Amino acid sequence: MELIQSFSVDHTRIVPGIFTSRVDVLGDYKVTTYDIRLKKPNREPVIDVAAMHTLEHIIATYLRNEPDWKDEVIYWGPMGCLTGFYLILKGNRAPKDIYELLLNAFKSVDKAEEVPGATAENCGHYLMHNLNMAKWYAGEFVTYLEANASNSDIFEYPKTERLVTDDGQQFFDS
Repeated sequence: MELIQSFSVDHTRIVPGIFTSRVDVLGDYKVTTYDIRLKKPNREPVIDVAAMHTLEHIIATYLRNEPDWKDEVIYWGPMGCLTGFYLILKGNRAPKDIYELLLNAFKSVDKAEEVPGATAENCGHYLMHNLNMAKWYAGEFVTYLEANASNSDIFEYPKTERLVTDDGQQFFDS
């Protein structure tokens, strides 16, 4: 079975940032999945689940209401490993081209006074939110993005080297 693209990223070397995870062609247009990584995988604690849920609600609401981008947004949601989010947009922009959008989205968390959609009617687990912790994580990411805006490492995935045998089997380099 072929290794999916997101598993070919070297998770021991990835840093927080904005990365292109994959580009898909759907008919006449392209759709790009971005990896919005807030934490270093396997090297620092993951994002608190309730805070992650709150970030999902606030930033999804921001993105789907941002006048210049709302028609481009297909999906915003958490990674299962709780180290970041996936953003799916119409088109194929470089990660640097969505830097300001994401910087402003994370800045918007600090201004939130409540969690949008956090009611029993609107959310599958409306009691599992933590606005204060979400603000802390968002602030940490904003500070990091601003300090590293000129660092290409926050926009380019480190790739895993794979050994390929004569018969085509692939192994990760240890």
